Amino acid sequence: MVSASQPQEIDRAKEATGTAVLAAADALVELSHLVWAHPEVAFEERQAADWTADALATGGFDVTMGVGDLPTAYTATYGTGDLEVAVCVELDALPGIGHACGHNIIAAAGVGAGLGLRAVADDLGLRIRVVGTPAEELGGGKILLLERGVFDGVQLAMMVHPSPVESDAFATLAVAQCDVHYRGRTAHASVSPHLGVNAADAITVAQVALGLLRQHLDRGDQLHGIVTTGGEAANIVPGFASARYFWRAPSLEALARLEPRVLACFEAGALATGATLELEPLTLPYSEFDTDAEVAALYRANAEALGRTFGSRPGGAAGSTDMANLSLLMPTIHPMLGLDSLPAVNHQPEFADFCRTPVADQAVIDGARTMAATVVDAALTPAVRQRLTSAADTAYGHRDAYPWRF
Repeated sequence: MVSASQPQEIDRAKEATGTAVLAAADALVELSHLVWAHPEVAFEERQAADWTADALATGGFDVTMGVGDLPTAYTATYGTGDLEVAVCVELDALPGIGHACGHNIIAAAGVGAGLGLRAVADDLGLRIRVVGTPAEELGGGKILLLERGVFDGVQLAMMVHPSPVESDAFATLAVAQCDVHYRGRTAHASVSPHLGVNAADAITVAQVALGLLRQHLDRGDQLHGIVTTGGEAANIVPGFASARYFWRAPSLEALARLEPRVLACFEAGALATGATLELEPLTLPYSEFDTDAEVAALYRANAEALGRTFGSRPGGAAGSTDMANLSLLMPTIHPMLGLDSLPAVNHQPEFADFCRTPVADQAVIDGARTMAATVVDAALTPAVRQRLTSAADTAYGHRDAYPWRF
C-alpha cells in the first residue's frame, strides 16, 4: 500500500509519466496516423489490434490476444500493485467514412497512457491493464468483454474520446440496436401482383408508425434507422426487406419503457401486409453513463494544467457508448478531447479529416499525459485510493443480473 503522499511526490510521478509519453510522442502520432489510414469496421480490426498491441509489447507489457473469445480484443498488463486501472483502446471505424469518430486518437492515446504509467507502476503500487476493445460503433465489444470476465478486478476504468469541444464527461443515452427483417412473397409486379406479399411495404408501414410515434416520445427518447434491403427490381414484388434501427433513451429504465412501443410499430408492418417479422438484436443495450465525478475532476485539473480549455457541449448533444456499461459496475471516466472542429462533428467525413491534423496529434499526446497524471493523483491521494480499492469486488459475481439485461 502506498502511504500518504506529499505534493512533491505527486509532481515527480506526473513528471515521470509525462516524460515517458513525450519520449514516445513521435511513435504515438505515427500509430494514430496508421490506424486512421487503414479503417476497419467492427470485429474486423485486425491491423489496429496488432499495431497497438505490438506497441505495448515493445514497451514492456505482457500482451494476450483474443481475450473474451474476440479475435481483435486483447489485454496488455504491467505491474502487480493493489490498485488496478484499465485504459480502454477503441479500434473500429465507421462503414464508408472511416475514423469519423476518431478511434485512431483513442487508440494511440490509450497506448500512450499505458506507456506513461509503466514508468511509475512499481513505485505507485499499480497494475495497469490496457484493453483493446473492438466494435464500439456496432456490436458492444466492451459489454461482451465485461460479461466474459475481461474487466474482472478492475477498480478504475478510463479512456478519452475526440469531440468538437473539450469536456470532462460524455453526455450519453442508452441505446438498443436491431436489424428488422420482413419476409413476404415475390411476384411479378405487373402480371400477378395479387400473388405477392410486399415485404418492402411492411417497412414503409413500420416507418410511418415510427414517424407518428415520435411526437409522443418521452423527453430524450430517439428513433433512427435506415433501410438496408428494399427489393431487387422495380418489376418484382419484394419478398424480403430489411432495416436497421436504433432507439435511445436517457437510461436503461427509460429504454425498457420505450422498447415495446417501438416493437409494436414493427409488428404493425407485418400485420398490415401479411409479411412475417424477424427481429435480430445486434448487441445488448448500451447503458447510460455514470461518470465518477471525483476522478473526472482530477482529469480536468490535469488537462487544464496542460493548457486544454474546457467548453460546453452543443445543447442537447448526446451519444451512446459501450463504455457506459462499465461505468455502472466500476468507477469510470470518459472525457472528451476537443479538436475545435465545429461545424464538423463526430460521424461526419469532415470530422474524420480533423482526426489526422496537428490538433488531433496534440490531442493524442495530451490525452495520454492527462490520463496518466489522473491515475497518479488517484494512486497517491489516500482517500481516493482507499475508495477505489475498497470497492474492488462489488461489480462482479452477478453476471445473470446485469442491469442492461432487462
